Amino acid sequence: MNEILNNATSRMDKSIASLGQAFNKIRTGRANPAILDDIKVDYYGNLTVLNQTASISVEDGRSLVISPWDKSLIPEIEKAISNSNLGLNPSTSSDLIRITMPALTEETRQDYIKQARAEAENSRVSIRNIRRDANQASKELQSSGEISEDDLRRIEDLIQKETDKYIGLVDSELKAKESDLLEI
Repeated sequence: MNEILNNATSRMDKSIASLGQAFNKIRTGRANPAILDDIKVDYYGNLTVLNQTASISVEDGRSLVISPWDKSLIPEIEKAISNSNLGLNPSTSSDLIRITMPALTEETRQDYIKQARAEAENSRVSIRNIRRDANQASKELQSSGEISEDDLRRIEDLIQKETDKYIGLVDSELKAKESDLLEI
């Protein structure tokens, strides 16, 4: 029984971590290097993640500075950022690439909030699916005679408490992201 609960808890943790990564990709008015995590650069014929080819740092609250380790990659990095559909325009000065985060309009804020709510709902669905799987495994143990009906109810209650806890975490993460997006 503990194995089922531990498995469900670890899968729910992964779901929350995945939500955090999804939220990092939704940009706010502030500069955050995580927004560039999915950008891949053609590095001598191999598609390589940008943060493995350059150092990315926050210069001030609204701009990122990318310093490629191989200066010949600057045009490739600029092209990858421009083609990424993030709405970012890189500008090069000597051997650095600067990205200034454009101010968010009310319309884009609302779009990002919708996107954040959709990601949160996907996470909730994932957590509920994990609950379903754990309950099913528990019922199989009960039907095979390994645990009693009382044990089945006990583990289902524990699984439901874990589910409620993780759904609460999703809701609090969403609330924090929404307030972050609504800041001016």
